[in-house]
Amino acid sequence: MTVHEKFLALGTHYGKVYLLDVQGNITQKFDVSPVKINQISLDESGEHMGVCSEDGKVQVFGLYSAEEFHETFDCPIKIVAVHPQFVRSHFKQFVTGGKKLLLYERGWMNRWKPSVLHEGEGNIRNIKWRGHLIAWANNMGVKILDMISKQRITNVPRDDISLRPDMYPCSLCWKDNLTLIIGWGNSVKICSVKERHASEMRDLPNRYVEIVFQFDTEFYVSGLAPLCDQLVILSYVKEISEKTEVECCARPRLDIVQPLPESCEEISSDALTVRGFQENECRDYHLEYSEGESLFYIISPRDVVVAKERDQDDHIDWLLEKKKYEEALMAAEISQKTIKKHKILDIGLAYINHLMEKGEYDLAARKCQKILGKNTELWEFEVYKFKEIGQLKAISRYLPRRDPVLKPLIYEMVLHEFLESDYEGFATLIKEWPGDLYNNTIIVQAVVDHLKKDPQNRTLLRTLAELYTYDQRYGRALEIYLTLRHKDVFQLIHKHNLFSSIRDKIVLLMDFDSEKAVDMLLDNEDKISIDRVVEELENRPELQHVYLHKLFKRDHHKGQRYHEKQISLYAEYDRPNLLPFLRDSTHCPLEKALEICQQRNFVEETVYLLSRMGNSRSALKMIMEELQDVDKAIEFAKEQDDGELWEDLILYSIDKPPFITGLLNNIGTHVDPILLIHRIKEGMEIPNLRDSLVKILQDYNLQILLREGCKKILVADSLSLLKKMHRTQMKGVLVDEENICESCLSPILPSDASKAFSVVVFHCRHMFHRECLPVSNTVSSVQFCNICSAKHRGPGSAVLEMKK
Repeated sequence: MTVHEKFLALGTHYGKVYLLDVQGNITQKFDVSPVKINQISLDESGEHMGVCSEDGKVQVFGLYSAEEFHETFDCPIKIVAVHPQFVRSHFKQFVTGGKKLLLYERGWMNRWKPSVLHEGEGNIRNIKWRGHLIAWANNMGVKILDMISKQRITNVPRDDISLRPDMYPCSLCWKDNLTLIIGWGNSVKICSVKERHASEMRDLPNRYVEIVFQFDTEFYVSGLAPLCDQLVILSYVKEISEKTEVECCARPRLDIVQPLPESCEEISSDALTVRGFQENECRDYHLEYSEGESLFYIISPRDVVVAKERDQDDHIDWLLEKKKYEEALMAAEISQKTIKKHKILDIGLAYINHLMEKGEYDLAARKCQKILGKNTELWEFEVYKFKEIGQLKAISRYLPRRDPVLKPLIYEMVLHEFLESDYEGFATLIKEWPGDLYNNTIIVQAVVDHLKKDPQNRTLLRTLAELYTYDQRYGRALEIYLTLRHKDVFQLIHKHNLFSSIRDKIVLLMDFDSEKAVDMLLDNEDKISIDRVVEELENRPELQHVYLHKLFKRDHHKGQRYHEKQISLYAEYDRPNLLPFLRDSTHCPLEKALEICQQRNFVEETVYLLSRMGNSRSALKMIMEELQDVDKAIEFAKEQDDGELWEDLILYSIDKPPFITGLLNNIGTHVDPILLIHRIKEGMEIPNLRDSLVKILQDYNLQILLREGCKKILVADSLSLLKKMHRTQMKGVLVDEENICESCLSPILPSDASKAFSVVVFHCRHMFHRECLPVSNTVSSVQFCNICSAKHRGPGSAVLEMKK
């Protein structure tokens, strides 16, 4: 058999030649000979064919033309090869092989002229013609002939001469125009044809052959073909039968090997099942290949096996067969532009089904997102499949929510599934899913029905509130949130402006979170007035106090009408803040406040109120009698800065030694300590008297030092400023045409500079003509600027006089 990229040519033992398409269908038939066809050769165009048979006939003819050559030899012709460019007129050549290697060339008047290229080394059993090189094999080895120079350029002897060349024929294959692959017995050689350097020529051919790879195989070579940088080898295999222990023929093998300089690496190996392989010999197998499509044809007496490179489709087939769906899906995605047989979606659906069969429902649901994409029909189909096996929950998390959106029925079906068995899961879906995915009314009714069975279920109540929110029934949602004391209640009010709905729910809001409630109410006074809030909280004074206290902190004047009420509220619920309130409030009725504080015996607050009302002596008395705190009394006296108050304090303390000590320690800077010391009774024992007196002397000494220091600083500053003033007054003053007399308002300088003139310039920069300056009534010779004196700037100053 010979292979062309467009068709196959097959010769039989009955002398017939069939042309087949690449699918193996017969397209043409030729009756060439009554006996076996030995060889078929095609040119590169596929338009001319050469055939030789066992009865010595050789035919070369055109498949699509009347061109034909016939010759009959007196011996079997085993081989024929037409020139690769036979279609061209000046390459009408072919060679035959029997006892001799004959070259036939068409010459003058279309006569064919034979010439002997080689003879004398036994039968020629294989010929391969590529470009200008002919390679042939005889009993002795392989030769290569250069048709340009008509010189034989190499002889590659066969390695194992013990093998019969007719039983173990040589396999030849041109990988390209300069690379020949030779397989004979169990030996493989790869030869490269190279140009000889001009300096090495002498009488040698201009080309030579170098064996670049050589290795032995485990079995006998029946055929060879290149596959990129690897080799495809068809091997004839013999093995020892386990039953009879006799050597017998095994199935042929097709191996892919990687040539190495002195060995090879096996990439893959396949045993081929062909009919009658038990009776076949090495010579019964042949390997042909189609360069364009990487197809390999294994020919045996009864079968032709087609082998091709595995593509990504084959790889995916194998992965699917092994149930490696994820790897198959990944391979399909990587090669989606080159695969022809498979679709990513089909593989993905098969993967989902496989996962569901294995019970990996969550993984199957997760893969739906990637595999189903935006195909709503497939999504809905898969959801129903999950429903049939009771696994709607598994797919719920992965259902699309935007682009695409499924039918509302799908989402409702999933929600009902959760509502029946998992309230928390149901609540999660309601929170995560947009409200427009399903019919809100249907779901609300379903939740209400379930609440009839379990009215206190907080999860269902919270979910119902969210559903009401989606449905814009904010009032109902607010009631539920308040009942549940849910943290989202304030967010709901703000987001949907529900202030009109909470006018009668202020107490509930305050009970839930008074801090947030008060902040919200104060931030939205325009929507809920202060009066309304106070009115609502009338029966809850503790909450009323919280609200009014924060209001007062924000603005002392806004709630001024409630300041009287706040006195009682502070006294009842928040005494620590009562005194600050009394101090900051300007609208608080003092008499009412004093009454409340006296009733409750709040001394500090009463003292403050008495002092504020002008009754400082009663306030001081209360401090001394009620609190008995001399430091506080002294502090109070300091604040009031009233001599009579100090006198009362001294009188009250004079018979109390601890009070005297306190006064001695603190009175020094406000009252003369001698006044106190003179009043101390003779012989009274006063604690820490010495230390107190020392402190008084130290304070006095410090006062003297401070005064002296201040005096020095004052004198130094006065002197510095005097010098600065003197320097300033000594400076000259610019007088030019732009300056005017402040009296007559005419230019200060005369237009005729040659005339005598007199100008008076004061340090304040006011200028006068001498004759315009008013006459001074004072005896002093010092003159002052009338303008500055009139403005009470003080005596401004001496004068600079300019004369000419």
